This record gives sequence, C-alpha cells and structure tokens, in this order.
Amino acid sequence: MERVLRRKLKKGVFDGVSPVRSKIMGSIRSEHNKSTEAKLRMALIKAGLKGWVLHPSGIFGKPDVFFPKKKLAIFVDGCFWHCCSECGHVPKTRSAFWRTKFQRNQTRSNLVTSRLRKESIKVVRFWEHAFKGPSQTKRVIRTISKYLG
Repeated sequence: MERVLRRKLKKGVFDGVSPVRSKIMGSIRSEHNKSTEAKLRMALIKAGLKGWVLHPSGIFGKPDVFFPKKKLAIFVDGCFWHCCSECGHVPKTRSAFWRTKFQRNQTRSNLVTSRLRKESIKVVRFWEHAFKGPSQTKRVIRTISKYLG
C-alpha cells in the first residue's frame, strides 16, 4: 500500500478487519474488471468493429481497448474505484482512507488521459454503469463508432 494511503490509517494498517474480509480485499487487483471488459469486447464484436487490441503494453496507462490505426484509447472506469457521482460511494468505515484512494485513482486517470492526448491519442472514458443494459451499451458503441468514423 502506498505511503500516502498508509498515513490515513491508524498505525498505517487496517485494524479490526476479519480474516475473511482481509482475504477478500487482498484478492482484489487493480487490473482488468473482467465482467465490464467482457461486455465491452462482446459489444465491439457484435457491432463488427475490428482492429482493436486489449491492454497494449506499449501504450501509457494500458487502455482497456486500443485501436492502433485510429490512435483511440478506451478506458472503462469502475463506478466504485473511480467514485462515480451517480452510483459510487465512500464507505462509512475508514472514509478518509477511501477518499484518498479514490482521489489517487482519479488523479492517475487524469494524468493518463493528459499524457495520451499529448501523444495525439484520442481518449474516451466510460463509466462501468454505461454497460448496465443493451440500450446503454449501444450508446457506447455509437460513441466509439463516431471516433472511428
């Protein structure tokens, strides 16, 4: 855990956390929201959009999907981890820690977007809730298609 986040916790650690909760939280990794990314991939395939790659290591920030020929990076931001104003929330326990964590995530996202745009890469970000249903997913595909047009 980062130093800046440790400072938000008493003695720099989570205390009073059950072993079960600790195991659950320890298993969460920052890379790849499998279900949301799968929805995006399936929507791209269904729409017949081609020429994309997943998590290209040579592109700063490793976009969820990247269209190299069009220089288009697509990110899907999790509503909880990026503190969506519509459906995200700050947990009631250890709120200062979580606010700091969410702020760091947002700052990192802004840095990635800014740097990619300086490299003439178009960046599109969608919230996780944009894939809740077929009509919302179609809206996402229309947006991507406009950028590819």
